[in-house]
Amino acid sequence: MSATPVSTEEPHGLKRVVAAGFMGTTIEYFDFFIYGTAAALVFPKLFFPALGTAAGTAASFATFGVAFLARPIGGLVFGQMGDRVGRKVTLVTTMLMMGAATVLIGLLPTGETIGLAAPILLIVLRFLQGLAVGGEWSSAALFVVEHAPPKKRGVYSLAQTLGTTFGLLLATLTFLIIGLSMSDASFASWGWRIPFVMSAVLVAVGLWVRLGVTDTPVFKDAMAKAEHAKAAKAPVRELFARQGKEVFLASGSVLMWLSFFYMGAVYLTNYGTKVLGIPKNTMLTIQFIAIAGCIAGQVIGALMSDRVGRRAILLVGNGAAVAWAFVLFPMVDTGKPVIIGIALTVTLFVVGLSNASTTVFLPETFRTAYRSTGTGVSFNIGSVIAGALPPILAAPILAGFGSIGLSIMLATLAVLAVVSVLFMRETSKESLYDHDHSEIEEEVVAVVPTVTA
Repeated sequence: MSATPVSTEEPHGLKRVVAAGFMGTTIEYFDFFIYGTAAALVFPKLFFPALGTAAGTAASFATFGVAFLARPIGGLVFGQMGDRVGRKVTLVTTMLMMGAATVLIGLLPTGETIGLAAPILLIVLRFLQGLAVGGEWSSAALFVVEHAPPKKRGVYSLAQTLGTTFGLLLATLTFLIIGLSMSDASFASWGWRIPFVMSAVLVAVGLWVRLGVTDTPVFKDAMAKAEHAKAAKAPVRELFARQGKEVFLASGSVLMWLSFFYMGAVYLTNYGTKVLGIPKNTMLTIQFIAIAGCIAGQVIGALMSDRVGRRAILLVGNGAAVAWAFVLFPMVDTGKPVIIGIALTVTLFVVGLSNASTTVFLPETFRTAYRSTGTGVSFNIGSVIAGALPPILAAPILAGFGSIGLSIMLATLAVLAVVSVLFMRETSKESLYDHDHSEIEEEVVAVVPTVTA
């Protein structure tokens, strides 16, 4: 057995790796989430004025969902790029794509100006955002994890995990400040464009940070071996030949927190303002406070995952979500801002708990030769199911069954996540260097292990 290469990364170099993961992901998800906030607040009238309120809202959330259809493609394309030419190249490319698409959305004429071309262009640009973020999450996650000390991979993965949340935090804060500083008419007319256009400055900063880091020691070690070079020529084929079952189990493992996250962070903003009649700035304030709960959950989840294992934390988070799904909407339906704030804070805390473990769990699940592809494909399949569909299905489910229908939908996804994690192996003690452990068998015997690592 070969000895594990010792990382020669200097402390200041590792700090820049963490900064590259955190800042880059923050900026990309800021771009991604400002679209979600705008889709909830202004896009129905601006880009779908002829459809009316209900249909316009459904169409607006459908364009939000377009990005999730693009995400598996982005995960596949950029995953292969990461396995063939390196993690760093992928991170730079995804940021450039996301930045360009976001700025163009901010400059896009509305439906009243250019008619049908407006929603068509909006969909195209949202698709490009989806491609970029489909490669970003997995690439940034494994970039930091592959650089991290073996016993602290969970803690170091917080760089990417918190980047996602701070992207949402920054997006919410930006819209809140803009909303408080101008009238609703000005906000709907031109104020919503400010976050999209200012993204250009943030992207420039992110690129400067990412261009200054080197590729991961795990990837460099793998590139020096003939076995990796052979597998990297066809990472998708190798992935499904050797770990096909893990792809689908990993996809299932993220269903809970993705569905709760996008329902809590995007859909409920629209639900609170349009259905419950809560002022826009009040809902944005509630969301801003609730994000603190997500951050707390992420920090606790990451720290504990290094101590008790990834699966234990995921099972706790996913299991709690099954019951919480039936508490969330009754609390929200009270229409009282304080109770809604508590409901969203607890929801995002549970999301953060599982999200933190996922960020390190998925990269650890797959071998180096196709780790980028495996992480990207599995995560983005889960994103389509749990990120795109719930906000789109929410309106018809609400109309047909009431909020209990939404609770059942979320609880079902949480149960599927629990089952998926039960059939996955614990990875916290495994090396990321392929030669440090035996070949993963192509046929994995499904055994339900204990919850402890």
